[in-house]
Amino acid sequence: MPLLDKPLEELKVYHGISPRPADFDAYWKRALAELDATDPEPELKHSTALAVPHAELFDLTFTGVGGARIYAKYLRPSNIESPQPAILQFHGYSGSSGEWSDKLGYVGQGAIIAAMDCRGQGGRSEDNGSVRGNTLQGHFIRGLAEESPEKLLFRQIFLDTVQLARVVAGFEETDANRLSCIGGSQGGALAIACAALEPRIRRCVSLYPFLSDFRRVWEMDLAKDAYQELRNHFRAFDPLHEREDEIFQRLGYIDVHFLAPRIRAEVLMALTLMDPICPPSTQFAVFNNLECPKEAAVFPDHGHEVLPTFGDRAMGFLLRPWAD
Repeated sequence: MPLLDKPLEELKVYHGISPRPADFDAYWKRALAELDATDPEPELKHSTALAVPHAELFDLTFTGVGGARIYAKYLRPSNIESPQPAILQFHGYSGSSGEWSDKLGYVGQGAIIAAMDCRGQGGRSEDNGSVRGNTLQGHFIRGLAEESPEKLLFRQIFLDTVQLARVVAGFEETDANRLSCIGGSQGGALAIACAALEPRIRRCVSLYPFLSDFRRVWEMDLAKDAYQELRNHFRAFDPLHEREDEIFQRLGYIDVHFLAPRIRAEVLMALTLMDPICPPSTQFAVFNNLECPKEAAVFPDHGHEVLPTFGDRAMGFLLRPWAD
């Protein structure tokens, strides 16, 4: 078969090469403490976007760290008689929560679903961050020019996923013991982050996750497309690469392959061996660092695209009967 990255046997034992910050765990402990002190102030408003007999549709807003109001589409079955499982859905880079209609399959099976818009991307969430450096484009470099890594935008976005989980778990119609999350690319990274930072997540589906093993992306000369901003950052702010090690250390705080070992949920991942956007080795770095029950669907001939059969497999995984 064609080869984009390492041979499959090497990918199966690859754990990543990016540097892990020494205070990584303390960093996320502080972050979660800040979230604990943030009142989510959730607000639900009925949506008239689509009339569906078996579902109720709501615009959900809540407060994330820093005071930003975050938006999510929230759908629940009509006439709920007992608490139901809930699924959190996260979108790809620069996108949005999408349309209401593509979520109704889960609602039709009795599940609640909440799909979040990431700050400052294609949806309705607020981006109120104030940082130095480039804000023309590029979210994972947002905050790199600040003295404190607490300013990294994806720190706040990862915490938004946790706040969403907490809000949804707090609704009376939700069974807080049956929470799941799903996403692809950026959404795949957010699903990993959410499951890592919110221990009540019990099932997680992640497709070819973004934001993993940044140095490997750089060494493969694939800092383009979604990772183009990394090259732009070096060109504009460190043209001689005098701060290269420091920059990769800083990016380590938002590198999901370092968050993976924290997950205790069951995880299903889709790994694509011809992916030039989120390279296979960076995907395997996430999967191989998982220490929880896990399974992988490896697609040898597919890249960053719709994966035949995986949608059905993911739905079956998330809707499988619960043991307790």
